[in-house]
Amino acid sequence: MDRIILKGMRFYGFHGVFPEENKLGQAFYVDLSLRLDLQEAGRKDDLALTVNYASVYNQTKLMVEGKPFKLIEALAEHIASTLLHTYTIVSEVQVSVTKPHPPFDVQFDGVTVDIHRKRES
Repeated sequence: MDRIILKGMRFYGFHGVFPEENKLGQAFYVDLSLRLDLQEAGRKDDLALTVNYASVYNQTKLMVEGKPFKLIEALAEHIASTLLHTYTIVSEVQVSVTKPHPPFDVQFDGVTVDIHRKRES
């Protein structure tokens, strides 16, 4: 199976367990890997036979910058299920959501949730 990868997308959202996270917001990084057959799109050079990654980016932006979730796990799940529902040509999706600055005293590059979901047969 082929993949379309959107890497290093940066958004500003209001997700978190603590009220100050929901009020002040913070950066979130999202990586996506969409699995689908790209052979015909490649042979015919036809956008209709693939997924428009600009649309995927815009839809992801709306989700991350929209309704707040307490957990980045829930945000990742929402992104995965929405993309599988919207883009029926996609058979699997991998979503990584990183919160680079969690609201506690830690010295690391952030925390990432990475999920993999398949279209149900």
